[in-house]
Amino acid sequence: MVDLRRHQLVKLTRGGWCVILERQWDTQARECLAHWAARGLPLVVTRQATDSTVHGSVALGLSAPSRWGCRKLAVRVQGEELLELCDFPYLGELLGTLPSHAYGPMHRLTEELEQYEAPARVFGSYGWQAISGCDHVQAGSDLDLAVPVEGAEHADAIADLLHCYGDTSPRLDGELIFGNGAAVAWREWRAWRAGRAQAVLVKQLDGVSLQRDALWCGRRGSVEAVS
Repeated sequence: MVDLRRHQLVKLTRGGWCVILERQWDTQARECLAHWAARGLPLVVTRQATDSTVHGSVALGLSAPSRWGCRKLAVRVQGEELLELCDFPYLGELLGTLPSHAYGPMHRLTEELEQYEAPARVFGSYGWQAISGCDHVQAGSDLDLAVPVEGAEHADAIADLLHCYGDTSPRLDGELIFGNGAAVAWREWRAWRAGRAQAVLVKQLDGVSLQRDALWCGRRGSVEAVS
């Protein structure tokens, strides 16, 4: 059994890629997927269906680079076609790839997050570009961070820290990832905790919900198990 989580990267077996490429795709999508398959590049875990008709399969996605239209491609494979689980890189590993004016602020942010024991991973355009070597980042692309937190008070501290860097360039965005797998956009978390919103959108592997209290922060979330 393999436990999956949001923003998890997955590499597929050769057979898994063959199954995907045998399906009906338009020319642009097929070229992108063939490029990914030839280089063994990973896909990302997306929202998992709870329908029993797809039990045992895994929903995956790919954010295509500019050369293939920045499209969002979705695939579904069987659990036995998963070869390896991996992750988007840490922010500290990508500092040298950021615009020169962002290096100093993001270096300081990396150090401060480490002091909070909350090392951030980079997903979105900058994360995809780091793992693929393709042209994902465009003018105006956000720097999306996935930051682990434990409980509401820790989340408050991390969200306040991110807010201090929120207007840097590239613009800082992303999610707070709680220990139960639930995730909240850090900007939405701050607004909710400050009383500027009545509820907050909570994302989990198998769906989303609006929450009006913080009790869910410590509950074990629903995690799709794949055989």
